Amino acid sequence: QVQLVESGGGLVQAGGSLRLSCAASGRTFNSFDMGWFRQAPGKEREFVAAIKWLGTSTIYAESVKGRFIISKDNARNTVYLQMNSLKPEDTAVYYCSARRASVQLGTTIRDYDYWGQGTRVTVSS
Repeated sequence: QVQLVESGGGLVQAGGSLRLSCAASGRTFNSFDMGWFRQAPGKEREFVAAIKWLGTSTIYAESVKGRFIISKDNARNTVYLQMNSLKPEDTAVYYCSARRASVQLGTTIRDYDYWGQGTRVTVSS
């Protein structure tokens, strides 16, 4: 089992920045690919970003490419999502996810086996 706990959400003005953290415990963290998803009110959960277990490869949704950065610190069992140039449409609950390392990074909900409880991000205009 892997337990994931997100933190770092909050209220920020458009154009601002936030850094989300996801602390993992349980199984060997450095053998898991990690992902971030988000769910806005009234919408389905969508992929945001993912990173390989060694941190050697990343992938982003088009809507956040160039603004968000995912990173992983295996020594601290933590994955981060640095969010810059935030827009009101980035408002959502952000979820951390994990799955055993695989050849390709997963970008769908069913690709991941473990989920955190979410942290809310609100971007005001």
